Amino acid sequence: MLLSMTGFGRSESTHKQQDIIVELKSINSKFLDLKLRLPQKYREKELGIRQIISPIAQRGKIDVSIDVINRAPEGNFSFNRELFKSYFHELKSVSDELGIEQGDMIQSIIRMPNIVIPAQGSIDEEEWAALGKAIKMAMANLSDFRSTEGKVIEADFELRVTTIIRLLEEVSPLVIERKDQMRERLRQNFEEYVTKGAIDENRFEQELLYYLEKMDITEEQVRLSQHCKYFLEELGNKKKVKGRKLNFITQEMGREINTLGSKANHSKIQHIVVQMKDELEKIKEQLANTL
Repeated sequence: MLLSMTGFGRSESTHKQQDIIVELKSINSKFLDLKLRLPQKYREKELGIRQIISPIAQRGKIDVSIDVINRAPEGNFSFNRELFKSYFHELKSVSDELGIEQGDMIQSIIRMPNIVIPAQGSIDEEEWAALGKAIKMAMANLSDFRSTEGKVIEADFELRVTTIIRLLEEVSPLVIERKDQMRERLRQNFEEYVTKGAIDENRFEQELLYYLEKMDITEEQVRLSQHCKYFLEELGNKKKVKGRKLNFITQEMGREINTLGSKANHSKIQHIVVQMKDELEKIKEQLANTL
């Protein structure tokens, strides 16, 4: 199973007369980067919140938003009268000066910062347990989201690596044709600069053999085939976190494909190499978003 680094998770929990809402948004990142937005009274539990999320998240840039909706009866808040009066007088003065209808200024002022302040207090063990439960539920939802997207990426990887293997198989029939072309090209080059009949055929064959050995692509074909098989084996591994290992394998695949291209000396093989590179680049793009 493969996990994406992109995901969203949300959960709610109730404690006494308040609703605790947790939202998690995750995008790709090389390392774990947690950004928390917490109510003031939960600040003291920031380390504990990070300790719950970090082992499950492992990697990615994650925005954590925790909100509390207080359903307590009147009295569990404070009302800043002086600030309310200040807002009211200023707004009334501006509206009179500009000739603007005042409308329902009370509703507007109440929504302004620090007018109505909920009672904070400290967080007790029961509330911490409710908060922890909400965070774990949100993380479970985030993991499900990552898993669903990971399945799509996994299927795409299988398709693209299988395509590279198929393209590699198309190279083999061209190898004999490539050798014959290289032999003919070398002979033509020799005959351009050496008097016809003056070529030592034995020496020519020795030099040709040496050149063909240097330009042989059998090792690259074998290694690339092995890397592709290893990639598919690792993809089928039950481990969920394997993005970095798959990335390392694609680097090795890239080296073999590049060497294959530089040694090809054959238009059809070079065309196949370009197609392989295209498939590999698409795999690398997706790997950047894989856990």
